[in-house]
Amino acid sequence: MLNGEAQARFSQVVLPHLGDALALARWLTGSATDAEDVVQDACMKAYAGIDGYAGGNARAWLLTIVRNAAYTWLARNRPRAVVAVGGLGDLDDMSAGHRDQSLDSDGPEASLIAKADQAALATAIAALPQPFRETLVLRDITGLSYRDIAVMLDVPIGTVMSRLARARGQLMSDLGRAR
Repeated sequence: MLNGEAQARFSQVVLPHLGDALALARWLTGSATDAEDVVQDACMKAYAGIDGYAGGNARAWLLTIVRNAAYTWLARNRPRAVVAVGGLGDLDDMSAGHRDQSLDSDGPEASLIAKADQAALATAIAALPQPFRETLVLRDITGLSYRDIAVMLDVPIGTVMSRLARARGQLMSDLGRAR
């Protein structure tokens, strides 16, 4: 592929999904600064492999590259004892399109309750075992399909469904105890 064609294809395939890539990297690394490094590395890999992109779900393709880049980065830069978690800003960014607009009009009390609920949810997600947390973030926060997650994680769709059910059950249990 000629350089100009590669740039145009990269712009079309990758650039629309950079926000989701950064949010996923933040959840996996637990740091906005580290996430930027991961996404930069992932973008370089995506650009280098853009001629091999065969079409399909561009977002899932990019997020797979981001996931792999994040785990490579974590293996090189973090001790195994460090647990990566995302920040509350990711929940705000990813759920902005799904939020009930009536909540914002209920006043400062509703806003404070919503922020407390988000903090509790972020803490509960961070406490999940890594396979469950990763599956939950990919499905419920980034909105990938079961099939895309199965391909990304190299597991059967049934495993994705099972991990998701267990993660959601654990969240309900943990959040129910917090009240």
